This record gives sequence, structure tokens and C-alpha cells, in this order.
Amino acid sequence: MAEHNADHDEDACRKVDVGITRVFELFGKRWTGPIVSVLMQRAVHFAELRRAIPGISERMLSDRLTELAASGLVVREVDDGPPLRVAYRLTDAGKAMEPALKELKMWSESYLGGEESPEGRC
Repeated sequence: MAEHNADHDEDACRKVDVGITRVFELFGKRWTGPIVSVLMQRAVHFAELRRAIPGISERMLSDRLTELAASGLVVREVDDGPPLRVAYRLTDAGKAMEPALKELKMWSESYLGGEESPEGRC
């Protein structure tokens, strides 16, 4: 049986930070990070965004963009055209993720191997 350390706060081991939980509820979903990463560069039309992220289906892209919009990170803008086109851009809150995403990218390159997939480039 393990020895109990009196200085150890057992509640700290059981509780996860609420902020971290909220971030990973959104960014822990597949495709969310790559979508935000592409939008970090500029506003992008739906078809361009889909081409920039190999393997994502239209339905999944639409679902993730809806979630990001509901979270206040992405804005959907309709150009009446013709033809009618829809573009997506990050809000100020979405743009504020840039330093954190850059840090995660550097960590990934250092510890997970950072080879970029050529088909993932715009």
C-alpha cells in the first residue's frame, strides 16, 4: 500500500482545471485545430478550406465550423455574389489563439517530429 503524503492535496489530483477542460472539449475534436490553423492565415471560402485540409468531409467541416462559430471563434460571411459564396474568418477571440497554437506547433516539432504534409499546404 502506498504511503500517504500529508502535504499532498488529494482533491488536486481529482479535479481538472475548468479552463483546460473547456479548451479540449473544443480543440480535442478531430479537425478543429487544422481548421483554425488555416483560418489563422486569412479568411477562406468553404471549398478552399476543404482543399486545405485533406481527408475532411464536407459534413465534418460544416459541423466543426458551426461549433467554432457557436464558440465565438469563427464568423461566417455570405457574399451574395453571383455566385453566392460563403467565407469564414476568425474573430478576435479566434486570432488570440495564435500564440498558443505556435507554441503547440513548436512542441510538436520538438517531441513528435514536425514533418509537414505537402498535400496540406494551401
